[in-house]
Amino acid sequence: MSITLGIFFGFFAWFVVRYLLAGLFTVGQNERAVKTVLGRAQRLPGQSTLQDPIAQSLRPDERERYNYPQIRVIPPGGPYFRWPWERVHKVSIATSTLNMAFDPENPSANSGGKLLEAVTKDQLNTGLTGQIRYRVSERNLYAYLFGVKNPIAHVMGYFVSILRERIANFEAPHPLSVAAGGTALESQPPDSTEVSGISINDLRKNLRDLNDHMDRESQSSAARYGITLDASLITEIDPPGEVESALAAINTAHNHVSSDVSLAHAAADQKIVQSKRAVEIETLKAHGEVEPLVRLAEQLNDLKRQGPHALSAYLRNVRLGLFGKAQDAFVEVKR
Repeated sequence: MSITLGIFFGFFAWFVVRYLLAGLFTVGQNERAVKTVLGRAQRLPGQSTLQDPIAQSLRPDERERYNYPQIRVIPPGGPYFRWPWERVHKVSIATSTLNMAFDPENPSANSGGKLLEAVTKDQLNTGLTGQIRYRVSERNLYAYLFGVKNPIAHVMGYFVSILRERIANFEAPHPLSVAAGGTALESQPPDSTEVSGISINDLRKNLRDLNDHMDRESQSSAARYGITLDASLITEIDPPGEVESALAAINTAHNHVSSDVSLAHAAADQKIVQSKRAVEIETLKAHGEVEPLVRLAEQLNDLKRQGPHALSAYLRNVRLGLFGKAQDAFVEVKR
């Protein structure tokens, strides 16, 4: 009897430790958890990612393909409990940084994950370096945990394909030479400060536009793979070694020409401004000389309207004033 009770209490103690105490778990502040019951995630009835704002970046033909169910997400805290037939999947939602040349499936590719190659529109093989910041999307954990086998590999492949397509078809925008007041300078043509036909120069001068384009095109990654690309930063674009010296010579010559052209434009603009100011000054002088005569004529007309003798009295008073100031006076005598 004592042996039977010992076996029973031993089994009971093993069951408590193995399935009850071991079933307790906690979730960290930078973590989210999903519980599966017999391999099936706990879902929210009648809800899918298509009803979430993250699906707005999907094209119409992609909405059916990336229609994932919404699942219950366990927030930070605890302790929580799970039964033996349940499994807990924990995911870190902290922001991570990754080299854009890193290949998760082949770490030795792209020069060991340090340099990403792309071909420009003029058939130059360039090397790109930069980083991307990403985090797991809490609003689409189903896609990250159960939708694809290796989400980060899918995201990197998607990002690299968009980047190479953009590099291959990139054309620099045509800038307008606009002064501070919003009007174009009269002596400056719009294309006087750009080198046309060299894609590497265009890419280097428009890195910000390139990064902004990548951010816009990557917005659908959260709905596709459950990973949000917070930002992409392309820091450097290196041309092939055989064209580096030629490109440097072209840029140096262009800089000299641009400097001379800018100086000529500045001198021309200065002369235009000086000419406008001189015209304004002479116009003001002419107005200053004409204005007293106009005012005098108005006064004389007012006096004339006062009566036939008002103007004669005014002229007599003016003559008397002049006679008072004069030392000698010549008076005409009627004969």
